Amino acid sequence: MTGSRDGAIGRIESYFDDGGFLVDLQRRVAIPTTSQETDSMPALRAYLADEMSPSLARLGYACEIIDNPRPEYGPFLIARRTEDPATPTVLTYGHGDVVRGQDEQWRSGLSPWTIVVEDGRIYGRGTADNKGQHSINIAALDAVLRERGKLGFNSTILIETGEETGSPGLAEFCRQHKDKLKADALIGSDGPRLEPTRPAIFGGTRGAMNFTLSLDLRAGGHHSGNWGGLLANPGLILAHAIACIADVRGQIQVPEWRPKTLTNSVRMALAGLTIDGGPDGPQIDTDWGEESLTPPERVFGWNSFEVLAFKTGNPDKPVNAIPPSAIAHCQLRFVVGTDPNDILPALRRHLDKHGFGNVVVAPAREVIMNATRLDPDDPWAKWAVASIERTTGRKPDVIPNLGGSLPNEVFTDILGMPTVWVPHSYASCSQHAPNEHLLAPVAREALRLMTGLFWDLGEQGRPR
Repeated sequence: MTGSRDGAIGRIESYFDDGGFLVDLQRRVAIPTTSQETDSMPALRAYLADEMSPSLARLGYACEIIDNPRPEYGPFLIARRTEDPATPTVLTYGHGDVVRGQDEQWRSGLSPWTIVVEDGRIYGRGTADNKGQHSINIAALDAVLRERGKLGFNSTILIETGEETGSPGLAEFCRQHKDKLKADALIGSDGPRLEPTRPAIFGGTRGAMNFTLSLDLRAGGHHSGNWGGLLANPGLILAHAIACIADVRGQIQVPEWRPKTLTNSVRMALAGLTIDGGPDGPQIDTDWGEESLTPPERVFGWNSFEVLAFKTGNPDKPVNAIPPSAIAHCQLRFVVGTDPNDILPALRRHLDKHGFGNVVVAPAREVIMNATRLDPDDPWAKWAVASIERTTGRKPDVIPNLGGSLPNEVFTDILGMPTVWVPHSYASCSQHAPNEHLLAPVAREALRLMTGLFWDLGEQGRPR
């Protein structure tokens, strides 16, 4: 074994400081991998075939691009570097697809497909979600290889191209290729830190169920002067139906949607955490959400119901008519302990009980992201905390599960491994919006701590 931990970290610092990170990231951002667009398949495949496969092959990975079991969706890349079967194997995950560019909505001087650095921010679509994050992890692996001459463990990298559409086909793919993806643990990066200046790890994610509530009472609108007071207004009825789902401060009223308990281990892990989106982030509404919980407990330990969009009549050109129909696009983010198969049936029972049997409940999409959670005392979690603290001099925030959703149950339930996520973004990065960006200081620190983490794994072996 040659080289040193400090030497590997020095290499990754030079990679960032000399511009190598931006060069690699620009190539990747320039490929418009917008999986939500119907004509995106060539770009999705090009990202894997023309960019990621050659990049990983240079690091000694054997790369294989495999079609999605659902052929209408984008392919997968499995890259494997096997050094010694006696050493641990780590699976690293990333997604190469991004949301729509929204080109015309970016501020002057910015483009979703061109990297621009201003005031410590690296702008471009995918810089935060997720090209920048998996690029950091791959660069850290490269730094360890260059310094040590080997990783000291076996590495498998999985890159999908459909996460922004709910990861269709991922579960089937992992079942079909379980042997190729077998590993001791997953170490991945996605999502935000709680605070921009403080590293974090999380062990799982909340689940997500999207659905619609709709009410269609008649064909066409009718003059509100002639028919007002005689015809039921679907917008009003649907508003009252929503109001019986959550109260005036957003507290969930559907009994089955309320977690049975917030365990002591989760409370202890969340105690003292601070949620800070940075200077451009929104201020937390202290009088919103479950009244008995702290803000971190509300977003990481509890369920939340959201109305994403509500439409009745013609909002852009309202007329004096009672609308014929109304629709609300809704979402439940849920934690471990909530039965995903009972979410919509429970809502149906609740609406019927409150007299809204005519409101139609329908799932918005086939794919459901289920809830997962890793015990903060798991050996892999404790090892990651110690490694990051060694590199940065600060103990990272430890979160049992992220507030957002990822297809993490594929790794925990199908592949059967513990999952450690190390996020490299922050809450106000504008992912899924115009002006998406990655903070340069966070990217540099992330490169350092991931290099330290991969170095320690090769040096220490499996956590015990």
